[in-house]
Amino acid sequence: MYNRLMTYNWQLPDWPEFQYDLTAIEEQLFLFAEKAGHISGLMQGLPNRTQEEAILDLMVFEAMKTSQIEGENLLRSDVMSSIRNNLGLNPTLEKVGDKKAQGVGQLMVEVRKNFAEPLSEAILFDWHKTLMGAFAKRIAVGQWRAHEDPMQIVSGPIGRETVHFEAPPSSLVKTEMERFIAWFNATAPNGKTPIKSPAVRAAVAHIYFESIHPFEDGNGRIGRAISEKALSQGLGRPVIMSLSKAIEAKRRLYYAALGAAQTSSNITDWVKYFVTTAVEAQEDAERTIGFILFKTKLFDRFQGIMNERQAKAVSRMLENGPQGFEGGMRTQKYISITGASRATATRDLQQLVEMGVFEEVGEGRSTHYQIRADI
Repeated sequence: MYNRLMTYNWQLPDWPEFQYDLTAIEEQLFLFAEKAGHISGLMQGLPNRTQEEAILDLMVFEAMKTSQIEGENLLRSDVMSSIRNNLGLNPTLEKVGDKKAQGVGQLMVEVRKNFAEPLSEAILFDWHKTLMGAFAKRIAVGQWRAHEDPMQIVSGPIGRETVHFEAPPSSLVKTEMERFIAWFNATAPNGKTPIKSPAVRAAVAHIYFESIHPFEDGNGRIGRAISEKALSQGLGRPVIMSLSKAIEAKRRLYYAALGAAQTSSNITDWVKYFVTTAVEAQEDAERTIGFILFKTKLFDRFQGIMNERQAKAVSRMLENGPQGFEGGMRTQKYISITGASRATATRDLQQLVEMGVFEEVGEGRSTHYQIRADI
């Protein structure tokens, strides 16, 4: 199961002196900085209500996707309620049925609110308690792992597992994390040895933390939160994008790049992967902001024209992002969302076409409705 001849990065004599060559990604680093400025400008040009909605959407995506990378699928409504509760946006706290959604939503808010603070053991322990509190009976929460068994990343059926990585033994974790925290704070913009590029620092921070793997569980989500903190500190404001959404879209590539980087001190390929993914996350954020603006214009234009059922159905459709529902809005789906009779649903949908909100696609049983892109 485990090849004892395998050498991991933390076992090398120059650990944790990572080496990387940025020559091949200078253009990507420039693009990252350019897009960061562009996104900031886009946000400043939006009304406050639209800004808030865009930030919320990106935070919800980050919470859901960082969990999905680890195989956990959360309800958007639970995550949204948790984030809104923790931001103080709900006059009355909304019920969050899933404790995992409650935890990851709260973590997103904490990372965003306190991005400028230096990293510390206490902060990491608080993050872990927030994220993994629902599992307190199963794992040690808010403390470094202490078990004697090897901390391994494995896949495959029991008895025929493949070990992709083995982290340092628990006895070394406290010392390694003290060194990591000191490095993170020293490489901050106001630190003793700053790393100028936010994306490069975030990339190194992620591989460094994941290679220590200091907690019993939740390391991937905490590691991505650390990357977000590094990006925000470098930009001087909370980052406006969902890094986890971009990672989850190509999950296998993420794990392949991570695994390859954990066997060498040279992490050039990892940094290239991470910076490229961060740029993709920015591009997605630009699309998200544009889509939020589109939604705002749609409802401003048709406010008081659409009836309550129609507004509810369109809102639900838009929750899924620019693509709307897969297969578009169909009569049965409209009935399910609104509780309308078939006759009323048919009439409502036709009215939405006549208003210019929907366009009808297909014929007969394949007939469905899509939101017009030229509103």
